[in-house]
Formats: sequence, C-alpha cells, structure tokens
Amino acid sequence: MRVQPAATDTFSALKRKDGNTIAYHQLPPHPDKASLPGVIFFGGFHSDMTGTKATFLQRYCHEHGLGFVRFDYFGHGLSSGAFTDGTIGRWKEDALEIIDRLTTSPQILIGSSMGAWIMLLACVARPHRVASLIGLASAPDFTEDLIWNAFTPAEKEKMMAEGRFSLPAEHCTGEYIITRQLIEEAREHLLLRGPIPVTCPVRLLHGMKDQDVPWQTSEKLLTCLPGARASLRLVHRGDHRLSTEEDLAVLAETLEEALRNRQG
Repeated sequence: MRVQPAATDTFSALKRKDGNTIAYHQLPPHPDKASLPGVIFFGGFHSDMTGTKATFLQRYCHEHGLGFVRFDYFGHGLSSGAFTDGTIGRWKEDALEIIDRLTTSPQILIGSSMGAWIMLLACVARPHRVASLIGLASAPDFTEDLIWNAFTPAEKEKMMAEGRFSLPAEHCTGEYIITRQLIEEAREHLLLRGPIPVTCPVRLLHGMKDQDVPWQTSEKLLTCLPGARASLRLVHRGDHRLSTEEDLAVLAETLEEALRNRQG
C-alpha cells in the first residue's frame, strides 16, 4: 500500500548519475549522540518509506537522539522510475548511494522482507560502513525460491514468452507485475547458496505466522552467516508485516540491544 506522506514530513531527492532520483528523509543525530551509529531503514518489495515500521523507527530515533534515514528505491514511492524496470541490483545500488552520500560513520541497517536482502548485499559491498544488521521477515533470494520455483511449467513458459507475469497483491489493491528481467538479474545476487561474507552482528526477527515468507527462510539465512555473530528470534504471533504494537516493541528492544553492544 502506498500511503501519502504526512503534511509534516519533508522529503529530499538524491540525484543519481543517470538522472533518476532517490526520495529520502534524513534525521540528524543529537550532538550528544553523534558517536553512536545511525540507523537506515530498508523497505520491502513494492513498499515505501511511509510505512508503519519506517515511521516508528523515525520516532524512536528522534526520541533517542539517533541519526536516521528512510528512503524509496527506484520505482517505489516518491522516487523516480517505473517499478517494472527495477531489479535487485538496481535497488542495491540505490542503497549504496544512500550509505555513501548521506552518512559517514558505521550504520545499523534494518531491512524488512526484501529490504533484508538489500541490506545484506549492501553490507557485503561496504563492510566497513556497517555496525550491525537487523532483519525483519528476511526474504533473501525470494525471486528464485518463493516466486520462480513456485511457478508451474506453464507459468514459467508464459513468463519467458511475455517477459512478465501478474501476481495478486496480498496487502494492497491490485497485483504485482513480476518481470523476467527481475527474475533473471536477481540470480546474480543470490545469497542462500553458500556462506555470506558478513562479520558484523546480525539479529533476525521472523513471525511464525508469516504467510508470505516462511520463517524457515530466516533459519536458513542464519546457517549462511558462519562468520557473523548472528541470532534468530521467532515471534510466535507475528505475521509477515511485524507491525503490531507488540511487534514494534520487539523491534525497539532489538535495536536497543544492538546499541548497547556497540557502546560496550
């Protein structure tokens, strides 16, 4: 669901070399907290930076004096481009632009669903710029494991012939257009096929009632992080969105733990 920004929100645009723009909102840290890592939120597939978790994290960071950035990928929300032209690699590059141009110190990256895949790719590309990772209903490799591998032979044939396939949207009106380009390009970025070279602390949260991305995906991700101090917390009543008041309290607790460990 695309929610219109609140009247009090002000959004900026980061211009890329190709002329496209990345919409973002940045909250500077309080001077007394400048030594702490900032927080960057990575949204999910077909979501934007006005969602419940993004705005909750902004309020949390404001109350605790932390720097915070939320943004829209290419083809999402207020950023330029068509969603159907987007790829995992393109969205990873958007994330790196945000890290490289808007921040200077190591950051805590928080990724929701596809956003967890993007944050992992960003961490591999910029390990010295990442203090720790928090994955919410992490969905690395979802294009291959949860979409392509779930297609019937007839659906795969249709995708290859027409270049796109429509999937019903679970959380908004309409449908998602899955392109052949998205599926094929994503194969260059798959992570769950072997060890992932991440060494910072990683905390994974996953709802056991998730109907979109099975919690076993986070369990598998955990086994692919042998070099990281990684943990998985299963939220027994949590669904894919992890946006209830109870879920957000768990998220805040997890972020506080990451900050405490960083200070220690």
